[in-house]
Amino acid sequence: MDGQRGRGDRGQVAVEFTGMVPVILLTLALLWQVVLVGYTFTLAGNAADEAARAAAVDGDCDGAARRHLEGAWAGAVVHCPGAASGGMVTVSVEVPVPVLFPGLGSFGAIPATAGAVHEGSVATP
Repeated sequence: MDGQRGRGDRGQVAVEFTGMVPVILLTLALLWQVVLVGYTFTLAGNAADEAARAAAVDGDCDGAARRHLEGAWAGAVVHCPGAASGGMVTVSVEVPVPVLFPGLGSFGAIPATAGAVHEGSVATP
């Protein structure tokens, strides 16, 4: 009778591991998506800051923003001001969030806004 003890659990670890693999992969995919959202948030803020700095000195606002958005993030929408209002230049950028892998597709966009004091050329009377 002692020879039969413990044989009922043979292979149980393999079965449990096989059952947990999809859960582990799904958790990793969700964590990776969170990383992509965070990275997109950082890129959007940086692009808006650079665009605002460029617009403040009458530079290429759109080009400054897009210089920092390549690959899957290149589809960003940049709203550059036509003229400074109240001495401030405000720029907004909307950057698409990639789904799992950059270039695979996107859902939603992360908006970012930045402002700077206008220092461009001022017409003198």
